[in-house]
Amino acid sequence: MEAHQSEGEYAPRSKDLVVCPVYNVTEQRPSFSLWAGWNHLEYLPRGDAALTRRAKKYSGLSAVVVGFSRSRGRYERQGILVEVSALERAEEECRADAQQRATRRGRGDQRRAEQDRDLVTRMTGAILKLFPRCPLQEAQAIAAHAAVRGSGRVGRTFAARALEAEALTAAVVAAIRHHHTRYDQLLARGWNRIDARDAVRDVIERVMESWRSVPSRC
Repeated sequence: MEAHQSEGEYAPRSKDLVVCPVYNVTEQRPSFSLWAGWNHLEYLPRGDAALTRRAKKYSGLSAVVVGFSRSRGRYERQGILVEVSALERAEEECRADAQQRATRRGRGDQRRAEQDRDLVTRMTGAILKLFPRCPLQEAQAIAAHAAVRGSGRVGRTFAARALEAEALTAAVVAAIRHHHTRYDQLLARGWNRIDARDAVRDVIERVMESWRSVPSRC
């Protein structure tokens, strides 16, 4: 993954054949029947990395299937198209070493959890350096919310993981907007996001300024 790429975003490689599916309303599934010569390929949805990797490895013809996410404003990987024989071979291999891979996943999950806790701790410290009067529990909550793995939030960007001030400030601004202003209430009343943000900007600035000031020493 490139340093500037958000988690979940699909960055095509030069060898990837990328297609967008036509959704079959009757069958409630993606359809690729409109592409001549592709009828023999099987659609494999994303979700099982080992199965996807092996199926693509054994398939003489394959393609990456992407779909546009309106909420995130970008194309994201949905799955792949592979030959049926390749998928069957990959499924057989996955069944054979399922227990071994489950053990590795468990160790990997533990390692990632430790990394996430370390990231939250470091982000909390960095936030408190930028905003010394921000309550500790609030700084911890901001870091924990922003750093959720796979969320696409600012805390998962390269800049935030590198503890860059601009990215951390953006996380603090978002937290203040939702927890210290009437921004969410305005959205619930039908305001658009731009007008709602303009309406609460002064409140955000006041809170940020109060958090920036260095505590006085008695």
